[in-house]
Amino acid sequence: MTHSKALFTLIFATIFGCITASLASANTISIMPNKDNTLYEYDPLVGDTSNALGDHFFAGVTAEGELRRGVLAFDIAGSMPAGSTITSVSLSMNMSRTISDTRTVELHVLLADWGEGTSNANANEGQGAPATPNDATWRHRFFDTIFWTTQGGDFSATVSASQAVGDIGQYTWSSAQMVADVQSWVNNPASNFGWLVLGDESAVPTSKRFDTRESASPPVLTIEYIRATPTPRPRPTPPPRP
Repeated sequence: MTHSKALFTLIFATIFGCITASLASANTISIMPNKDNTLYEYDPLVGDTSNALGDHFFAGVTAEGELRRGVLAFDIAGSMPAGSTITSVSLSMNMSRTISDTRTVELHVLLADWGEGTSNANANEGQGAPATPNDATWRHRFFDTIFWTTQGGDFSATVSASQAVGDIGQYTWSSAQMVADVQSWVNNPASNFGWLVLGDESAVPTSKRFDTRESASPPVLTIEYIRATPTPRPRPTPPPRP
């Protein structure tokens, strides 16, 4: 009887260990933004502009000295199980047009929600299009009734990641801070407003054009995570046999 109990315990421990190891193994997902846009510096002679449905967003300073900032967000909570532990994060974006030499482009966590309307700029899209209802603009989170606290977007001063962007091509942002950002969005989905893409605003010109989710080369966020391990339920001890 004692030998049988010991054998049963060993088998149970082995099976439980295999299940636990499987649950703790890393998983990988790659997702595109659920929204992206450009904040075009406000010009009272032109009005509020945006580019919700365009193929590109911009970061940096144009040849005319106007600021451009990109915004993009991802549906993190809808893409992985609740309680997951994030182990690695990388964001790949295609830079498709530039008017400057190599410049640093940063990611900053956005602190407030923002929107996409139906605006769609033409040509190279650098000037944007007239903003439509719910568009994010330089002044608005949602055109034309809800404003940013600070024009140009409400974002953290902390740099989540930075990358030197030079010639046309694919670039990747990855850092421990991005892991922390995504983990916070998993833990508190209501705080997920995405990142602001901040170009070099110290000189003229520095603007870089990136492709959006509507383009043929959309941004891709790759996340490695470990599923939450369920707490095993204790089983009642059977009464001893007579």
